[in-house]
Amino acid sequence: MKYVKPAFYLFLVGNILLALAVELRYPQLAWLFLLTGPLLILGLWDLFQAKNSILRNYPILGHFRYLAESIAPEIQQYFIERHTDGTPISRNHRNLVNARANGESPTQPFGTELDVYSKHYSGIVHSAYPAEPLEEAPRIVFGNHQCSQPYSASLYNISAMSYGSLGDTAIKALSLGAKDGNFSLNTGEGSLTEHHLHGGCDIVWQIGTGYFGCRHDDGSFNSDAFVERAKKPEVKMIELKISQGAKPGHGGILPASKNSQEIADIRMVEPGTTVYSPPGHKEFHDAAGLLKFLRRLRSLSEGKPVGFKLCLGSKREFEEICEEMNRLEIYPDFITVDGGEGGTGAAPLEYSDSVGIPMRPALAFIHEELSRRGLRDKIRLIASGKVVTAFDVLRTLALGADTCNAARAFMLSLGCIQAQRCDTNECPSGVATTNPKYTRGLVVEQKRHRVTAFHEKTLEAVLELSAACGVADPRNITPDLLVHGTQWEGFADTTAG
Repeated sequence: MKYVKPAFYLFLVGNILLALAVELRYPQLAWLFLLTGPLLILGLWDLFQAKNSILRNYPILGHFRYLAESIAPEIQQYFIERHTDGTPISRNHRNLVNARANGESPTQPFGTELDVYSKHYSGIVHSAYPAEPLEEAPRIVFGNHQCSQPYSASLYNISAMSYGSLGDTAIKALSLGAKDGNFSLNTGEGSLTEHHLHGGCDIVWQIGTGYFGCRHDDGSFNSDAFVERAKKPEVKMIELKISQGAKPGHGGILPASKNSQEIADIRMVEPGTTVYSPPGHKEFHDAAGLLKFLRRLRSLSEGKPVGFKLCLGSKREFEEICEEMNRLEIYPDFITVDGGEGGTGAAPLEYSDSVGIPMRPALAFIHEELSRRGLRDKIRLIASGKVVTAFDVLRTLALGADTCNAARAFMLSLGCIQAQRCDTNECPSGVATTNPKYTRGLVVEQKRHRVTAFHEKTLEAVLELSAACGVADPRNITPDLLVHGTQWEGFADTTAG
């Protein structure tokens, strides 16, 4: 590398001599400047610019470093990554989703690739006397005695994804697929749009701190706009987002460049402006305020199930919410438990990596706390956080969930390749982008069937796996049927020799 700059100087001298030769005697060599001229200009630019030290020290050649870096994720995924590698979702699980979306029953040859003796291993206890699987998955009724329009939900539904994060073709395909499969689609905090309503599926309308779709110009809650949308027959439940796993305690930003006239009309903001979602709600600032606001939403929606979504942080704050429920006798119909491991939402690295309790321990705590205070029979629990396989569903149900939500799994069913460019608006599969250059590649009528098939095949696998444990109804799965690698220590050591 130490000879790069001297080599460039020789290249510069060579070009000067070539120019003289062309000028004085050999004009037929002028075509060489088509090759060397642009490189010379690039090298001189690199040499005298002050912004990038690598290019200044290694003119021309330094660009190859950044080229290699730009394609490193693709090299890693296509040539280096093993079947059990790949984050957040492994290649094996991506292949599983793809197979089920194609209507296939995937099989695994030659045994597991997991280290079953690792302390990180988890599995489920089968029975010597398997049960007969149910013919179809049971549905879960949402709505306690304070709700007048209960909703019967699938065990497995599409988690919150806003229009803007996903493109119109992706959301339309999800909507049609959910309608065909009789399960629900959560709008995300970007509000209810015609794209979510396109397929006529069951909708869970999520309302975040920005109150998009039901706000006044100053960002406060607009009850009239809320009523207009909440009374739509497709809207089955209302979810108030307190925090999300990707960035708990952090607001969002809609850049002015993405705030088109369509997005502005949907979110009830000014087009072409940067829009901030505050970290917290303006309508309440404590547990009592939260519950009273939920009661108000239930009344305005004429008795539809209402609940809130949170990534668990302070346990004491959740305990206060439970105390206020019993004191005020206001009971939400459901709580959605998101995980600190994050989801589809783009977020600062520190929040994704270091803030919020992961979904499974949070779910177990909330289930136990509600049960201890006599609230569990009034409130359904939805678990949202990388629920991809049938085992993920069963494990989540065993920890206390009534139903599960998934976002990334359904993105994969649409054709997502985990390129991890969701925050750039340049998703190559046309899923997490609004750029027509990419969304045109996602054919709605074809992808809708993949969404439906993935849901159907996953629930079939849930019923089979539950029956293998001797439990016909997956709602009866209990935590004692889960096993972890650390439990092998009680068995004879079969690894020796």
